Amino acid sequence: MPETALAYLELKTAQSLFGKSPTELAEDERQRVRALADRQYGLEARVLRAPEAGDAMVPAASLQAAFEEIRKRYAEEDEFIADLARNGLDQAAFNAALERELRVEAILEKVGARAPQVSEIDVELYYHYHPDQFRRPETRLARHILVTINPTLPDNTEVVARSRIEAIAARLEKSPRRFEEQALKHSECPTALQGGRLGDIPRGQLYPELDAALFSLTAGRISAVLESPLGYHLVLCEAITPERVLSLNQARGPIRARLEKNRKRICQQAWLKQLQPTLPQTGQQN
Repeated sequence: MPETALAYLELKTAQSLFGKSPTELAEDERQRVRALADRQYGLEARVLRAPEAGDAMVPAASLQAAFEEIRKRYAEEDEFIADLARNGLDQAAFNAALERELRVEAILEKVGARAPQVSEIDVELYYHYHPDQFRRPETRLARHILVTINPTLPDNTEVVARSRIEAIAARLEKSPRRFEEQALKHSECPTALQGGRLGDIPRGQLYPELDAALFSLTAGRISAVLESPLGYHLVLCEAITPERVLSLNQARGPIRARLEKNRKRICQQAWLKQLQPTLPQTGQQN
């Protein structure tokens, strides 16, 4: 079991750090992965030998769900099996290592449940002492139409592209409500499929020329023709959400979740530190 558990951890660590299988790693990458996997194995061994591990179980449904989550990363079953084999694993060994990992997680969850409960006073104090976390900047709900400039294409030379965007602007000046339709028909941005929708965006996410124009518009207005490195644009400001501060009631749920997560992590870390680091050497026993 130690060999397969380590092979599983190496596979997982290699994919997490480098997006590769262990067999594809360079030597320095392989050494780093092995060191991290060995360290993780030792930590898990300490957890599994603790008294709290006695009644920790992994439901079959949880194991199957975790397996399917990993399996679906591969297009074909044969590809998954082959990748396991390349890394010294078969499906049975993989399942055993996965169950071991989930059991460790269950033990840590059990330990984390000992953390002090978060009270309403805790939530309110956090809100009042961290006001900047609950400020939300002004945003604009925006759409745009893009006609690109490409001298190699007859319909996208600078002169023709400018003529095309000005014709669109003239139509929209008469019928502003046709913006989505015109975007779908004429925009050369992938957002055309959504009627040119850019979404609800804060300052600083668009090209400077577009950003400045968008944040100078009133709701419902369309910009003049704008130029960016991509080409010519028309920008519509559909709605404005002013800068605001979340109320305590709006922030209460996220604050509680954050505090509970932090307390659970602190409790788990303290518990791990007090475990005796007298581990069996890798390869002796599970």
